[in-house]
Amino acid sequence: MAELKALIFDVDGTLADTERDGHRVAFNRAFADSGLDWDWSVEVYGDLLSVTGGKERIKYYLKKYRPDFSVAGDLDAYVAELHAAKTEHYKALMVDPGLPLRPGVERLLREARDAGMRLAIATTTTPANVTALLKNSLAEDAEDWFEVIAAGDIVPAKKPAPDIYIWAMEQMKLPPENCLAFEDSDNGVKSVLGSGIRSLLVTVNDYTRNHDFSGATVVVDHLGEADRPCRVVQGPDLVHGEVDIESLRAIHDHACA
Repeated sequence: MAELKALIFDVDGTLADTERDGHRVAFNRAFADSGLDWDWSVEVYGDLLSVTGGKERIKYYLKKYRPDFSVAGDLDAYVAELHAAKTEHYKALMVDPGLPLRPGVERLLREARDAGMRLAIATTTTPANVTALLKNSLAEDAEDWFEVIAAGDIVPAKKPAPDIYIWAMEQMKLPPENCLAFEDSDNGVKSVLGSGIRSLLVTVNDYTRNHDFSGATVVVDHLGEADRPCRVVQGPDLVHGEVDIESLRAIHDHACA
């Protein structure tokens, strides 16, 4: 059986609940700055999350909710400029007021480093957003904790396409059999499985708890802390209170059996 050597993490909704109180708020502030009357409510944003990628999300919103909207010029350039403004707002939000990591995330990352586990990130969000979250919510040098940070437009096809995971594994020179992925959504699950990775832990959140996680090895509500144990909501009972290195090895063995 292949040894578990690397952990690959999604970011938004997995490391932190950034969608509702981070990205959504940043989008709305960018819209207001541009004189637009768009306001993405919690419910509307939940619908928009069916599309991965910020620029893609704006285009989806226009198509579904504002088909009458037009710009005098190139739409792609307009959307890119709007998205760039949103990124600046997001980075500012990560500083003030900041967003906490989800329960158990920092604990597990530190345990994984101590155990010599290789770490990577595979996300559709922009590199600047990853940096802002890690630096302000984890540690000043947190980017250095990860051997590879695969983010944003580094590959042309975003999740649910498997490209971002394949690229991350190529950089690490590892086959799927040595990797375990962390995700929070159905699009993320499809991306992981399409890459060939079979060891998959899902942590649900308010936006994704009703998604279809078929193919995931284990689904939990969060990664767990000593004073806040996690709960297995789908899959074999391989996690007991906290997702730790021992339970990850058990999940990997189960998935690869």
